[in-house]
Amino acid sequence: MRILLVEDDLSLGETILDWLRLDQHAVDWVRRGDSAETALLAHRYDCVLLDRGLPGLSGDALLAALRARGNRVPVILITAFDALADRVEGLDLGADDYLVKPFELEEMSARIRAAARRGADQPSNTLAHGGIALDIDTKQATLDGKPVALTAREYHVLYALLLRRSGITTRAQIEETLYGWGEEVESNAIEVYIHNLRRKFGSDSIVTVRGLGYRLNDHG
Repeated sequence: MRILLVEDDLSLGETILDWLRLDQHAVDWVRRGDSAETALLAHRYDCVLLDRGLPGLSGDALLAALRARGNRVPVILITAFDALADRVEGLDLGADDYLVKPFELEEMSARIRAAARRGADQPSNTLAHGGIALDIDTKQATLDGKPVALTAREYHVLYALLLRRSGITTRAQIEETLYGWGEEVESNAIEVYIHNLRRKFGSDSIVTVRGLGYRLNDHG
């Protein structure tokens, strides 16, 4: 899952960034509202963690502009404003959820998963296609009900494929899921992860669509 963190507090931002990366997410972190707007125009995110009080452009103004453009990316407001009126105002602006500082990191992770499920129109915590299933809460994969061990990178690739299980997933879309800003993209990494997934789920489980990308086999 790729997350945009918009937080100007250096200490809190570093804490959240480290936690989310330990939780196997690709994370981009910006400290200004106008920088976040640029990032949202250039990249696709599964969830946005958005502080309301930001330099450059307020979180409220950024959220309002985002929704006015028709962008429905899940947004969780993270803020010190804890009055009922503040929470109602944030939700009315188009936020999907609201976290009041200070908050527990475990709760934040659970809210991110829930918001991402809603954003992907995925009512349950499981993505599935054929005999392959992936629990996005526990990050446990199964094949015909039997557990399959995955590395963090393999999990992200399978997640990207399952999100678009009815169509083709491009190499760029996989890279967007795997890598945050500043992370080196290895030249043949995607092919290696696809090879490993085929070894674990069956040689015909993932089909290469030449010149376009990959798709899950309808009979996989």
